[in-house]
Amino acid sequence: MSETPPNTLQYRFDGPEEAPVLILGPSLGTTWHMWDRQVPELTKQWRVFRFDLPGHGGAPAYPAGSVADLTDRLLATLEGLGVQRFGYAGCALGAAVGVELALRHPERLASLAVIAASPRFGTADEFRQRGVIVRTNGLDPIARTAPDRWFTAGFAAAQPAITEWAVQMVRTTDPGCYIAACEALATFDVRPELGRVGVPTLVLVGSEDQVTGPAEARTLVAGIPDARLAVVPGASHLVPVEQPAAVTDLLVTHFSTAWQPGFDATGQMAIAAAPVKPVLTAVPPQTAPIAEIAPAAAEPLVAGRPDPYDAGIKVRREVLGDAHVDRALAQADEFSGDFQEFITRYAWGEIWGRPGLDRRTRSCITLTALVAGGHLDELAFHVRAALRNGLTPAEIKEVLLQAAVYCGVPAANSAFKVAQQVIREETTPQE
Repeated sequence: MSETPPNTLQYRFDGPEEAPVLILGPSLGTTWHMWDRQVPELTKQWRVFRFDLPGHGGAPAYPAGSVADLTDRLLATLEGLGVQRFGYAGCALGAAVGVELALRHPERLASLAVIAASPRFGTADEFRQRGVIVRTNGLDPIARTAPDRWFTAGFAAAQPAITEWAVQMVRTTDPGCYIAACEALATFDVRPELGRVGVPTLVLVGSEDQVTGPAEARTLVAGIPDARLAVVPGASHLVPVEQPAAVTDLLVTHFSTAWQPGFDATGQMAIAAAPVKPVLTAVPPQTAPIAEIAPAAAEPLVAGRPDPYDAGIKVRREVLGDAHVDRALAQADEFSGDFQEFITRYAWGEIWGRPGLDRRTRSCITLTALVAGGHLDELAFHVRAALRNGLTPAEIKEVLLQAAVYCGVPAANSAFKVAQQVIREETTPQE
């Protein structure tokens, strides 16, 4: 166990000190105990290192809002322990950390296994919506529905103790850290970079996983050059818990036979005999990655100054959501297309992207201005944006009350009706 400063992670070791280190990374809402059934077998060959995400399992609540931040904290923890090279297996968010390690710090990674993983976890909208629900209702609605996402119905019915353990594990997570972890998943997208993963990789998925299922696993296998696929029958998202023996056997096989040698003192990789390949599903030829043609970059508006359009479209999507922006762009035609480009470049790239005010403050200002102007259509999606930007319904109410004094009661009355409907839609947990 560990004392945990803000830039590191809570961790534990199991297994012989002289053995090579194998790291096990948890998924969102779980603790290192999700790997309890794998540890006895894995510690016969490896020194197993497990960690908790911030605010999970009693870990200090220092939120990490990106996968890169979590990866940096893991590496800082390992640096303090003198661990330089290791194998890594992670589930869901923990798998994203593993892919980040393979892309940014390949020299540290001997072998990789990603479980219930995806190069992009759903859509940013889905995870930001979950953050809105937690901010408004707490973690109880998410905790109550966790077994439906994590386990097959048969397993949940047959294992009530494990099902209740899963609910309590989520319920006792720090809400702020959970929301930050949702943001980390919302912004994670390594689809264009998969070809640069250069370590032996096992992609493992439950056949019944409805969150990140076999289709996402095949996308990873198609994109990663040295990857093998293993589909575990009768398992859903939290496959190490639902099918522990199968997962343990697959991990032992993979890490026993696909441990890439390290670098020697000259910085060259040592040449080892070719390992025996594990008996796993090979990648079908037809699953080769399909290249995407990126649009040509626009010419900068001013010489030496970057065009704010790219930054603007990123901020616009983060604030308003992919669905809204996609709809607005899809509806643009020859008549309105220039206007869409104008607001993306100047409203979102130049103004919303400025560092002088945070997004919560900009949302407060925007809501007030829309009330004053009576722009109720715009008010509706900016109430959604305010929730995404961290305002609570109570804070939005205060903004509208303030606007009633300075913009007029009739304008605020109409605004309250719009905001009330949006807040009901956005903060009602999905059963």
